[in-house]
Order: sequence, then structure tokens, then C-alpha cells
Amino acid sequence: MSNVLVTYFSASGATKRVAEKIADENGYDIFEIKPVEPYTPADLDYMDKQSRSTIEMNDKSFRPPIAETCDVSGYDTVVIGFPVWWYTAPTIINTFIESVDLTGKKIKAFCTSGGTGIDGCVSDLQKAYPELDFAKGIRFMGDVSKAKEWIEE
Repeated sequence: MSNVLVTYFSASGATKRVAEKIADENGYDIFEIKPVEPYTPADLDYMDKQSRSTIEMNDKSFRPPIAETCDVSGYDTVVIGFPVWWYTAPTIINTFIESVDLTGKKIKAFCTSGGTGIDGCVSDLQKAYPELDFAKGIRFMGDVSKAKEWIEE
């Protein structure tokens, strides 16, 4: 296996810490998927039906604008990390996927979540992008010792 790019979206910092650990420990390149408008704690209040994240997640066609994208052409594997929102990937992940050409790349998704696993997230992404090659995902709780084996299998 050759080049690996670790991309991630992190609203609270948990996914960022995991992504940085994976990239640092394995010598992978890293790219942060940043929203044009950062999320505030109020935006992330899932109990509030009018919070930004609730409104975005209730509209599956919504694509939050991202600050920048990146060139993935030099990578064989693109890792995409995110927190689980409403049992799936945040819609900003769709914005990123639609902003780059992932055709022919192995895509490995990981999530950070206290309770929800990754399988439903990956299944939703596979349904949304059937032309892309999503491998089995993984949930990290902080320990990334199995990351390299999972990414390079």
C-alpha cells in the first residue's frame, strides 16, 4: 500500500485528537474538513430542534460549505473521520466527498462516538455514493493501536 491521507471533521475536538494520533503515529498526511462557519456549542445542541446541526441533519440534501478542499489525486487510500450525528455521518462529510474525486480510491471511514457504531454510517455513505469503494469502517474511542492494521489491510 502506498500513500494514505487522513481527513477528518471535528466539531468538539474528539475526532481531531484521534485523526492526529493516527496520522502522527503512522506518518500519514492529514487534512481537516473545516466548515466555513465553525460550529458553536449551541449549534451542536441536538435537543434543540432549531439548532444548526439538527436543521442540517434533518435535511439530507443539505451541504454545509467547507472552507477549503484538498487534492486527493496522489493517494490510494483516503481515511475519513467524523463524529456520529443522528446515527450517521454529518452532512459536511457529503460536502467533502462531493468536492473531491474519490473514484478508484479505497475509502476507510472511522467515527468517534460514545455509543453508536460505524456500520450504519458506512452503509448510508455506500447508498449515497454506490460508485465509491467504502471499506469496513471502525469506531475509535481514543486507542488507535489498531489503526495502521485496519487502514492497510
